[in-house]
Amino acid sequence: MVQDLYILMITAGIVSLLFKLLKQPVVLGYIVAGILVGPHLFGENLVSHDNVETWGNIGVLFVLFCIGLEFRLKNLFESGKVAIVGAATIIGGMLLLGFGVGLSAELNTMNSLFLAAMLCMSSTTIVMKAVDEAGLSKARFVKGATSILIFEDIVAVVLMVLLSSVAVKNSFEGSVLLEKVGVLAITLVIWFVVGILIIPTLLRKVRKHLNDEILIIISLGLCLGMVLTAEEAGFSSALGAFVMGMILAETKEAHRIEKLMAPLKYVFAAIFFVSVGMMIDPVSLVEYWSSIIYVAVVIIVGMIVFGTLGCWWGGETLHDAMLTGFSFVQIGEFSFIIAALGSKLGVTDPVIYPIIVAASVFTTFLTPYIMKAATPCYNFIYNHASESLRAKIDRREKEVEQAEQAAARDTDSNAPSSADKVRNAVKHTLITKHIVNLFLKNMSENNETEKEKKDN
Repeated sequence: MVQDLYILMITAGIVSLLFKLLKQPVVLGYIVAGILVGPHLFGENLVSHDNVETWGNIGVLFVLFCIGLEFRLKNLFESGKVAIVGAATIIGGMLLLGFGVGLSAELNTMNSLFLAAMLCMSSTTIVMKAVDEAGLSKARFVKGATSILIFEDIVAVVLMVLLSSVAVKNSFEGSVLLEKVGVLAITLVIWFVVGILIIPTLLRKVRKHLNDEILIIISLGLCLGMVLTAEEAGFSSALGAFVMGMILAETKEAHRIEKLMAPLKYVFAAIFFVSVGMMIDPVSLVEYWSSIIYVAVVIIVGMIVFGTLGCWWGGETLHDAMLTGFSFVQIGEFSFIIAALGSKLGVTDPVIYPIIVAASVFTTFLTPYIMKAATPCYNFIYNHASESLRAKIDRREKEVEQAEQAAARDTDSNAPSSADKVRNAVKHTLITKHIVNLFLKNMSENNETEKEKKDN
């Protein structure tokens, strides 16, 4: 086991360093490292696949836990319409497009469902990295794009649960699926509300005793406890890890936990992506090169079209909508997780996995270059648009600017906060008032901490 870990880490480290020097995402380096140590390139396993798979499964839990830690209800509420309409358009459009691609390739319904789910999620990590490297991290569209990615992460976890249920029963029944969605929604609400009422309160009471060592141990214990709870309730372990991350994100300790979890996330996430690479046969990449390019084109064109339309319908300017759509032109970690889930359950065709991974590598490589084309494409559309369309684009620009100015005035004024409005709405009830105040107090802790950090 130690030898396996040594080979894994040293190979991943060297290859990812090379990719970093080439200014490419290190995730691609991890996948290539997996191909190098896998059984297909040299005809034998340099490391034990069982060990790597176990470590990779743990990595998935930690990655989803950390994604949950980055989730902020406040940010999602602030983006509101853009997040919901944008994400719904992208996910709905790409699901239909992906399902159609699967059927056109003569895949059965189960394979087409999994393929559709793999194609509808952009990579939060890669998008944010590409935006940062392009010097656009402070651009106006980033806030809406981030909220859409958060919403997509939530939907991805739900999709994993639903796909697992459908795969286990090996049938697709609408009534059963709706029942599963209803049970899942109720369960999530109960977990989240109870968690927000209890966990932040307990952490606040023992806060003075929480050094870094104790905090990380408690956080991991809570994460794994929720994982077991989710499994006992008949849901995936990934859902439990994500939900606990969301709960801890609303505590004052959220930033400390994120910082403490970072090394574990990096190590186990690297192992997970290496395990993804180990399942790729380079020969199959050559054999299915046309399918890989076809899927990559579907991803790029679909994400640009649905991303732009969704953000425009959500109230963004056309330029911001196109910047968002052009930055979403790749698939990433959740696509790998869903692909691995299908392979593990034995319900997907083995050829799908390498095609998806290769398409992800291809689209990830092209993302920075496609992003640069967003503004020239916008200028072309604007300059060749009809007078009525150009007037509509200009009107939307003014509306967004006015909304930003109004929001800035509200921030500077003493207008009641959302928390105050909710408290006033329940002031005539006794039990409800106490519970909601506790809930809002716990929910606002993290926001107050962020404000203090900005003031300092």
